[in-house]
Amino acid sequence: MQLKKLSLRNYRNYDEVHVETDHMVNIIIGPNAQGKTNLLEAIFVLALTKSHRTHQDKELIQWDARHTMLHGEVEKKYGLCKLDLTISQQGKKAKINGLEQKKLSQFIGSINVVMFAPEDLEIVKGTPSIRRRFLDMEIGQVYPTYLYDLSQYQKILLQRNNYLKQLFTTRDTKAALLDVWNAQLVQYGIKIIKKRQSFIQKLQRWAEKIHSGITAGQEEIKIAYACSFDQQIVEDETVLFDQFMIKLSQVKEQELRRGVTLVGPHRDDLLFTINGKDVQTFGSQGQQRTTALSLKLAEIELIREEVGEYPILLLDDVLSELDQYRQTQLIETFQNKVQTFITTTGIESIDRSKLDNASVIHVRNGSLNN
Repeated sequence: MQLKKLSLRNYRNYDEVHVETDHMVNIIIGPNAQGKTNLLEAIFVLALTKSHRTHQDKELIQWDARHTMLHGEVEKKYGLCKLDLTISQQGKKAKINGLEQKKLSQFIGSINVVMFAPEDLEIVKGTPSIRRRFLDMEIGQVYPTYLYDLSQYQKILLQRNNYLKQLFTTRDTKAALLDVWNAQLVQYGIKIIKKRQSFIQKLQRWAEKIHSGITAGQEEIKIAYACSFDQQIVEDETVLFDQFMIKLSQVKEQELRRGVTLVGPHRDDLLFTINGKDVQTFGSQGQQRTTALSLKLAEIELIREEVGEYPILLLDDVLSELDQYRQTQLIETFQNKVQTFITTTGIESIDRSKLDNASVIHVRNGSLNN
């Protein structure tokens, strides 16, 4: 998978910009606050229809414009794929090879990307919501049906919470409709849990091998899915359904007192351990960095395994954050097999001997020079 062309109009600080490349490695250089990260973000948005930096789509649109337009041409093993995404205050419109897609989930996954940025360290040491967002975005681009199930779950969760707040306000303890909301919540909740479990099992397999290589066999990494109700990994959806429903009945009084849903995939988490110790609590900064790096490298291999070709790798100012050994490990992973876009303030931070035949793009004040 290789991005051949990228065109933006009214995107962030870019009036209009066009990038063409036949290179596997593309280095984007420029001072801070000139638009380097905006280019990488645009590729990410073209893949997932949302940003990794903001939940507000309006922030992607140039302040005096009505909409922003993104166009990309991707060479895939089955041929060239042309993608168009328009984002406005009214919503999003997406086209594949000129044909408008009725649902964004039909568009997502046309390009697969893996983004590695300094803030990805928060996946390891940040809040559970950051890890859930990581899971949802990565699973969503490989399995678009997951996004539909997640959307349905979130709608039901909102309605169930509103009902619980209403019960809390009126002091109604009968909760006649709660069983109906429970069944709908669990129906989609178990689909999300099963897909997350499956994804993490595959991610673990790759991360274990990669992490052992980075640490010269000194460390063993484990990734576990922490469900908000006690359950083991089960294949039978009926068993999982029953476990979820039982837990909801157990916390019913608490939920009525607090007016909020206390159990479900919206409360789940990811746990990372190295040699049996929790990385978030007991890991050094170096171990946390290595965990994040192993996670991203594992993601690359997992996507290749699932979709049949490597994703595009986006490295936002991270090589300078890594020591020479980890930098070498990362570069050797993508060298000659994964198209990569790298942002940096200066080329001296990169081991150029490891980057054969790289294109260099200079960015200044929303303008590009090759």
